[in-house]
Amino acid sequence: MKQRQKPKSKKRATVAAVLCFVAAIALVGTYTFKDYRKTQQEEKLAQARNEADNETKEKERSEETSTDAENIVINTREKPEEKEEEKEPEGSDADEDTIINMQNTTEVWNTPYFDNESKLLWPVNGAVILGYSMDKTVYFSTLDQYKYNPALIISGAEGDQVICGAPGIVKSIDITAETGTTVNVDIGNGYELFYGQLKEVPVKVGDWVEAKTVLGYVSQPTKYYSVEGSNVYFEMRKDGQPVNPVDYLE
Repeated sequence: MKQRQKPKSKKRATVAAVLCFVAAIALVGTYTFKDYRKTQQEEKLAQARNEADNETKEKERSEETSTDAENIVINTREKPEEKEEEKEPEGSDADEDTIINMQNTTEVWNTPYFDNESKLLWPVNGAVILGYSMDKTVYFSTLDQYKYNPALIISGAEGDQVICGAPGIVKSIDITAETGTTVNVDIGNGYELFYGQLKEVPVKVGDWVEAKTVLGYVSQPTKYYSVEGSNVYFEMRKDGQPVNPVDYLE
């Protein structure tokens, strides 16, 4: 009986050995699989970190590129503005100088000048009814009296043009009982011209007038010249004193 039980013991030992071997293999496999999974996880984590680092670097590079581009745009925009700012004062000064020069030129052009060598144009085509006379009296038919005459009384048809005898500035426009509507023109150096017995005067005080500028038209005579008829009262003064216009008329 004891001899028959020996083979069973060998089988059991063999089975036990096989089971230990299988268990060892399984254990090794388990640890190997765990190591593999751990390794895979670590590789995935490392890859994720690398990708995150790359994304961060790319983002930083993108931001740097964007900042550089903005700086380029800003610098590009600033340069023309700096040039314009440099040019503006020069242009402004040039414009101011031009304006000042134009004003000075205008002042020269609009400054009347008349002297002893200058000449006057006749204000109207007509005969002299009464001549200038400040050294003796002359007879006025309408007034039926003798008196001094500081002007020329020149005949003219009603409606005839009355022109300025020299360049100047209209100093005043007055209406008097004796000479009617009268235009006073300052022709410079203390010389003034007075044109009376006018109507429909187209100029105004302060106007610059040239020689031959129409100052008005011959009107009906005032009651002081009703007998003499339509005429132009033409008086010239130097520093406020009457002078003979004939000495200057062409």
